[in-house]
Amino acid sequence: MTTPDPAAPDDPIETYPDAPDSLVGIWKQRRRRLKLAARDWFPPADLDLAPLLATRIPATIPPLEGPQTLHAKKLHQMRVELAGKPELAAVNAILIAHLRKQRFPAHAPALFRRIWAEAGPKLMPELPGRWLISSAITFGDHGETEAERRVGLSINVLFSLMKLYEFERLHSGTDPATPFPLRRVRNRRLPLDMPHFNLGDGGLDINLLAQIWGEAEKVPVVGPLACHLLQRLNADPGNLFRRIGMMRAGKQLDRLDRAALPTADPDAPDPGDTPPA
Repeated sequence: MTTPDPAAPDDPIETYPDAPDSLVGIWKQRRRRLKLAARDWFPPADLDLAPLLATRIPATIPPLEGPQTLHAKKLHQMRVELAGKPELAAVNAILIAHLRKQRFPAHAPALFRRIWAEAGPKLMPELPGRWLISSAITFGDHGETEAERRVGLSINVLFSLMKLYEFERLHSGTDPATPFPLRRVRNRRLPLDMPHFNLGDGGLDINLLAQIWGEAEKVPVVGPLACHLLQRLNADPGNLFRRIGMMRAGKQLDRLDRAALPTADPDAPDPGDTPPA
């Protein structure tokens, strides 16, 4: 039986009042379909991918003139953002924009999957990280198999939480590639009474990445995309996993230094560590 926390208020303040209904309501509003006007271009189901993979988006794109649908504005914005990339990159992007909505052209999911099945290996190195992540996430809702959807959802949770955390960390003023200094934090509480991560011996980061990566290696179409993303994350110097690795290495060096001292107690706890659970 859990002992009530006497310091907890009787009526706690919620981060999201009236959740989950309030959250679902906002989420549904953001998922309203992108309406298409008769003059708007949308890729057909039998789209020939090869010419669009070979043709580059111009470096200079003239602005739109007159009233435009949100679809047309998004497509224009995407082509500007992806200037110099294959035209297929913009097609992939506008498909993702529609597939994030509750309603979309009926052939859009199959065309999106065909792009990645037939042109994925050549398109992958052309896309910025943002669109690689968005593409992988889209398989979470529109993958053809359960395995594809599972990998897409795993990538969604991993990179969405990373985006939230890394954005918040920017406000610390510490460079993204610089780990925080090691401190004793055993008396500080984590949310929901979670146990502390053991920096010296804990494997939470490895367990998380290994499970997603191992699953992705077995899944066609979205699997190579997910593995490509995870490898890029592994090589990126400014993210949570690299900083944890640097802190872990620093702790190991500190252990070696203390063990070399004549009076050192090798069993003494390290700063910031908690005993393994």
